[in-house]
Amino acid sequence: MATEVIIPAMGESISSGILAAWHVKDGDYVEKDQAIYELETDKITSEANAEVAGIISLKVAADDEVDIGQVVATIDESAAPAGSTTPAAPVAAAAEVAATPAVSEPAPAAAAPAATPTAPASSDSQHPLSPAARKAAEETGVDVSSIPGSGKDGRVTKSDILAAASAPATTTATPAPAPAPTTSPAIPTQVDATARESRKKMSPLRRKIAERLVTATQECALLTTFNEVDMSSVMKLRKQHQEKFVERHGIKLGFMSFFTKAVTHALQAVPAVNARIEGNEIVTQHYFDIGVAVGTDKGLMVPTIRDCDQKGFAEIEQDILGYAKAAREGKIQMSDLEGGVFTISNGGIYGSMLSTPIINYPQPAILGLHNITERAVVVKGEIVIRPMMYLALSYDHRLIDGKEAVTFLNTIKDAIEDPSRLLFGI
Repeated sequence: MATEVIIPAMGESISSGILAAWHVKDGDYVEKDQAIYELETDKITSEANAEVAGIISLKVAADDEVDIGQVVATIDESAAPAGSTTPAAPVAAAAEVAATPAVSEPAPAAAAPAATPTAPASSDSQHPLSPAARKAAEETGVDVSSIPGSGKDGRVTKSDILAAASAPATTTATPAPAPAPTTSPAIPTQVDATARESRKKMSPLRRKIAERLVTATQECALLTTFNEVDMSSVMKLRKQHQEKFVERHGIKLGFMSFFTKAVTHALQAVPAVNARIEGNEIVTQHYFDIGVAVGTDKGLMVPTIRDCDQKGFAEIEQDILGYAKAAREGKIQMSDLEGGVFTISNGGIYGSMLSTPIINYPQPAILGLHNITERAVVVKGEIVIRPMMYLALSYDHRLIDGKEAVTFLNTIKDAIEDPSRLLFGI
């Protein structure tokens, strides 16, 4: 009985994907719930497990595009694993051992050196060697087929063989490979195109990312406003409470939870940013689901942290860590990526000093975080060294005016420079 391996439905908007990799080979025995392939779609990358145990037969190759509902393999449940046939192995091995003496018997005859001198005689079947010439050939090892004979009708004589044996320079001193270097200079002039570039089909996820970015730049009136924030208070607070935070929650207190709470606070203070355009309508959202961009080797993913207004720092940190791990391992779910109202992208972890991020359409805005560097700044009339970060807020100018954008960004700046505001909601 064979069970079909079918590409499952993964959401209303997903109709196909790329079978990125097989984790098994054709003819392998697979266990139930064993991971057998990896599927890339325009939203997520996920693994599929075998529903039954048996011998698998692959129907499509890796990197092939497959449709939802397509049969990509079958599993024969009646087939036994390869290990079950091992008792028969000794019988076959014994038969093989028994057969080896018969095969090896001709080996001594083939290895006997006395048989090689007879070859020159057969090489000149029209003019057989004389007994004296044959003996000379056997003693000297000269190949008589390469010697021009001086005897009657071109027969090779004993003297011909001895002369060839005593004059090796005439045969070995002529280096045949000498002309070969004349062709070597032509090799560098031949350009191998495959060594200079390579081609790979764009993954569905990368195609979707490209499509959404182009849509965002074409459909929206994008504008970016900047500010800088002094990270001293947050860094001091983290250092002061990090040890106890880890002891209690089993996770480190990072910067992203501070910015997530600061963005939530700013969305509450400037509701115009927590909205979206649908046709000719403005839809104002009264919930605070914040997307956090995560870079993976497959591309950028934005899992959503739900109800950030109701969560504490520890819950937000745990959500971010869990989603980031799932995204990088290809185990994130469609529901994890949907419904965000705003996105935070932290290019600072890669060393970015400043950028103009593109919004995650149809969201109206995105906050770009950057590298923390010590810079000279003026505080109360004095030049001091402070850990500073540039903030960038890109937004859809169709929906958000400059005043609202600047107010929103300043609210985030104030909350980060004085984290106590987040505790009192001011």
